[in-house]
Amino acid sequence: MELRGVCCVLLTCLFYTSSADKDFFTSIGQMTDLLYTEKDLVTSLKDYIRAEEDKLEQVKKWAEKLDVLSATATQDPEGFLGHPVNAFKLMKRLNTEWGELESLVLKDMSDGFISNLTIQRQYFPNDDDQTGAAKALMRLQDTYRLDTHTISSGELPGTNKDVAMSPMTAEDCFELGKIAYSDADYYHTELWMEQALKQLDRGEESTVDMVTILDYLSYSIYQQGELERALDYTKRLLKLDSAHQRANGNLKYFEYQLAKQNKVEAEEGQKEKEKREREKREASDKKGRPADYLPERRKYEQLCRGEGIKMTPRRQSRMFCRYSDNNHHPLYVLGPVKQEDEWDRPRIIRYHDILSNSEIEKVKELAKPRLRRATISNPITGVLETAHYRISKSAWLTAYEDPVVDKINQRIEDITGLNVKTAEELQVANYGVGGQYEPHFDFGRVNKASLSILELGTGNRIATWLIYMSDVPSGGATVFTDVGAAVWPKKGSAVFWYNLFASGEGDYSTRHAACPVLVGNKWVSNKWMHERGQEFRRRCTLNESE
Repeated sequence: MELRGVCCVLLTCLFYTSSADKDFFTSIGQMTDLLYTEKDLVTSLKDYIRAEEDKLEQVKKWAEKLDVLSATATQDPEGFLGHPVNAFKLMKRLNTEWGELESLVLKDMSDGFISNLTIQRQYFPNDDDQTGAAKALMRLQDTYRLDTHTISSGELPGTNKDVAMSPMTAEDCFELGKIAYSDADYYHTELWMEQALKQLDRGEESTVDMVTILDYLSYSIYQQGELERALDYTKRLLKLDSAHQRANGNLKYFEYQLAKQNKVEAEEGQKEKEKREREKREASDKKGRPADYLPERRKYEQLCRGEGIKMTPRRQSRMFCRYSDNNHHPLYVLGPVKQEDEWDRPRIIRYHDILSNSEIEKVKELAKPRLRRATISNPITGVLETAHYRISKSAWLTAYEDPVVDKINQRIEDITGLNVKTAEELQVANYGVGGQYEPHFDFGRVNKASLSILELGTGNRIATWLIYMSDVPSGGATVFTDVGAAVWPKKGSAVFWYNLFASGEGDYSTRHAACPVLVGNKWVSNKWMHERGQEFRRRCTLNESE
């Protein structure tokens, strides 16, 4: 069959890097190792504390012994030293024992701890990881419409109450605000600086001072066009630090701009006043997140929140659950698979209980050491770069490296009826903090961005098989933005859809995304089947509705 699919897609390429390229925040599975690293460091720190306490205990005993001795001796110095043993011991103490005490006091008990810390530091997250995790929190805040207090307190939807959670401090909130500020994202700067300020106002002790927070806050509000509020926060700052140079300069500037604005308004006629008020309201309505490159952002986030398009009762009546033996396949005649219709156009089918827990754990065990962050080939420069729209790490598993992988591949072929010999290897992905994959197509077209898919010699990606290897307490849905469908993760199940019509043309209604993971650890694996080898399994037609 001649390839005629035409869609717009960026081919995501896996670029295996050294351990120095950490990107810890892009995989919860790999971040778990950091907990054990920190636990080891805490143990080492406690050993150091015990060593220091032992040293101080020795010094304390020495001091107490000499305190009693010197108190007795100084009552009658001549009589005390008249005894030759006392005289000898005084010489010995001052010549030898005080030197030993000096060595003990100067002895550095931190060598073991510092050595361990130095070794472990090479595995620590870097500034990019901290920034990535901070931006993930802001992404979750926007996608799921969470206020800063909800995030700061840790009371997120789907949170397991049995899991320990340390609330964010004012300093944590301040750091988020600073990261937003460095991107000129004054909307999030304002939100997080205000949260930090509220926590300080409630009496929370912090290493960050209120003056610094107010400085950031007033400027971020000014940048969003709210002169009066910016002026109020500047005045509050100057009450705490009247000599603050920048605040004094801002105070004069804000007052000048506000007086100028009031003068113009006073001279305006009624129509001009109404026009200005209207402009103010419009500006207030537009205030919010920075301009976005994704045209379907609003719809995408609505679907992620479960606010998707609801099927009409008539369409819903044609959706069924059934037992399927895939046209009397010998393996499934006596033990058919459980099949559920998730959507009708495009047809999205869920298969339940596809992988057992032991198979899932084996796949994760094989993949985890090889997880690497996906990169994209820049369509303009050709340079490999990380994809900000895909926060996850992936690994590829071949059929020959473990019988479980071979069994999974065969199971996919038996259930779908498609030839997997021309399919790509099984890809395993683990999502990170706020992990997501923004709207994209799985199939390719003949352009610079997706040419690599088509150069494999096996045709385009005809179908996608996606296995959920974990439950996700909150977030993490697979949404189809063009049609409004949302499929929620269920451990052990798999969803299947065709990316191409039987004619070979790309089905644009399959544009889909992985929503940010709000709470939980999302593991998936997927198989992309290609056109070659399907000629007699899914025959070509000119009817694009088939």
